[in-house]
Amino acid sequence: MTVLRIPTAKVFQPLLQPSRYKGVYGGRGSGKSRFFADLIVETSLMRPGFRAACLREVQGTLRDSVYQLLSDSIQKMGVGHLFKCQLNRIITPGNGVLIFQGLQDHTAESIKSLEGMDVAWVEEAQSITERSLEILTPTLRAENSELWFSWNPRSAFDAVDKFFRGGTAPPDSICVKANYTDNPWFPKVLELERLHNLKTRPERYPHVWLGEYEPTAIGAIWTRVILQACRVANCPDMQRILIAVDPAVTNSDISDEHGIMVGGLGVDGKGYLIRDGSMKGSPLDWARRTISYYDEFDADAVVVEVNQGGDMVSQTLRSLRPSLPIIQVRATRGKHVRAEPISAMYEQGQIHHLGTFSELEGQMVQMTPAGYQGHGSPDRVDALVWLFTELFSSIVYGQKNNVGIQSDYLVVTEYNPYASV
Repeated sequence: MTVLRIPTAKVFQPLLQPSRYKGVYGGRGSGKSRFFADLIVETSLMRPGFRAACLREVQGTLRDSVYQLLSDSIQKMGVGHLFKCQLNRIITPGNGVLIFQGLQDHTAESIKSLEGMDVAWVEEAQSITERSLEILTPTLRAENSELWFSWNPRSAFDAVDKFFRGGTAPPDSICVKANYTDNPWFPKVLELERLHNLKTRPERYPHVWLGEYEPTAIGAIWTRVILQACRVANCPDMQRILIAVDPAVTNSDISDEHGIMVGGLGVDGKGYLIRDGSMKGSPLDWARRTISYYDEFDADAVVVEVNQGGDMVSQTLRSLRPSLPIIQVRATRGKHVRAEPISAMYEQGQIHHLGTFSELEGQMVQMTPAGYQGHGSPDRVDALVWLFTELFSSIVYGQKNNVGIQSDYLVVTEYNPYASV
């Protein structure tokens, strides 16, 4: 007989007892996801035929799930011979199963496929919608079935936060807060990252590392409620796709990021943010990433802000791809002024996010009519605003956006992609 000894941090020990609802919230490095992954493997070993659904609000591919985390737990415990890690599921001892799905893909009818599950674990639960929570909770009907949630709180308006912490907790529930200070195995590499974040991003540090709500500026032109409402799982066909770049001036450890956004105008006439590829690095680094996105998404053009780098910005891109279609934009008014027409379109339901973009959305809720209230530069928001300003140019400018039109917001010059260089 083999005995497995699975060490558990004290903060998680209350969750080892049976309970209908189990929740863990907190910051990075707490080990909350690892705890639930280990608990699923442990339970699978103790209960042959155990079935669990590992869920997220939006799951684009399997790599967005906790599949790898569970696979790592299985190998770490040395029980790989008892599990079968298949292409999109894991078979547990006794012919049980672990499946991986996105909640937003389900309807009230299709979610009935989860009725026989023993456990549903929702990871990154801060993104779960009221709708998903409402159709999930009554679905698990097996005797002694449980619903687990792990999340880093963004707002008191998040559905999972209201569920566990909004006043009266649901009956038969356990909810604990866990941070890096509760993790006896907190790795050194994360400690270096934590100290760096404390120094360079102090306004986001309490959220990222301490599990506090994300900062939202008073009078912000975007709110968490609006951003949650704009989230979708899928995009329609696109009639136009652009890559927008807001390059940083310098390249060092304390430099701003290069804002890089991918988005499009759907056949339904609405805007969709598809990818946030913002990064630090050299001009060639951001240029290579931009061109890779241009190819990956079969984009129509690249929108670049040239206030700081002038023609050098376009020349950097053209040094790698001479025929690249580039639209140069130059700001003539403040960031918050340029952002306000775009935020209004969010309120009207005209722009959607394909999933969650935590870093970007953290900047968005710091934009106010008086300016940006966060630390550093809102590089990601700038790129977002350029993206949708160009996609909805006829609305923002009040007329069709042709070559050389000057507005209150920017000057636009569209390059001939086949001109000699």
